[in-house]
Amino acid sequence: MAAPIAFEPRPIDPTQELQRRLAAAPVQHAEALLVVYDLIQEAHDKGLLDALHGVVHARDAVFEELATGAKQPPVIAAIRNLVSLSKILSTINPEALSCAVAEVEKESKSAEPPTLWQIFRRTRTPEARRGLGLMTSLLAGLGRRS
Repeated sequence: MAAPIAFEPRPIDPTQELQRRLAAAPVQHAEALLVVYDLIQEAHDKGLLDALHGVVHARDAVFEELATGAKQPPVIAAIRNLVSLSKILSTINPEALSCAVAEVEKESKSAEPPTLWQIFRRTRTPEARRGLGLMTSLLAGLGRRS
């Protein structure tokens, strides 16, 4: 029968590995560190670090003011409107929207704006009527609520 091989793993000190990586960091990340130093210096020159220090130091007062402001009815209505608008925008097909934007860009590059007759002819297509119907429904709903 074979005899087992005696193996005793060396104990690993995680602090030594961290010290080794920290010592190698300035060499490996020299360019990134220089950019960070420049960013910190620019923030210091513009007073952003002082402002950030003040906000952190007075965080309780800042959060109290934010909470007080967020309780106001206009802010609550604005947040609800943003949620509703995001739901509406999420239903739009991105490909259809990009095609529509491309058409608008193409038409805006032409020297002459469309005539009233051309605009009227566009509204006779099913797609235009669908879009107009959506917009008029939205306007009618806003009119009922105000």
